Amino acid sequence: MDQQIDPVIAAKNIVESYLERSMVPDPEGAAVYVSDDFKLVFTGGRQFSVPAESAAFNAKRYAWVKKKFLRTDAALDEETGDVHVYNTGYLFGEWKDGSTFETNRYMDKFVVRNGKIISTDVWNDSAEIILHKAGLAEADL
Repeated sequence: MDQQIDPVIAAKNIVESYLERSMVPDPEGAAVYVSDDFKLVFTGGRQFSVPAESAAFNAKRYAWVKKKFLRTDAALDEETGDVHVYNTGYLFGEWKDGSTFETNRYMDKFVVRNGKIISTDVWNDSAEIILHKAGLAEADL
């Protein structure tokens, strides 16, 4: 029997493996899962082209940070063959000032093509939390 690999399940596994490597952090290990023309856009429009760049950015913001996955959902684009994967949950870790956090919401969107992540968009509450800590938030969290 010819077994076909479900592209949606494969893409979800690729994304979760990438995120696991990213959290170590192991940017070289994470890079195995991305294409040569990978594009990553963080909250605020910061753009990176390799996992090591986003790891360096995170090292400036956090003493350490991890993700608690709540859901990974995916959908196949029948026209292109791309799989759009959405991973959401909470960031937890420690800020540079030593204070901890655990309910920092995040949502990451990935596009997987031919077994590699070609793009990622990242959104989270970090900027709002930093503004709140600095007394600059426009509303209570």
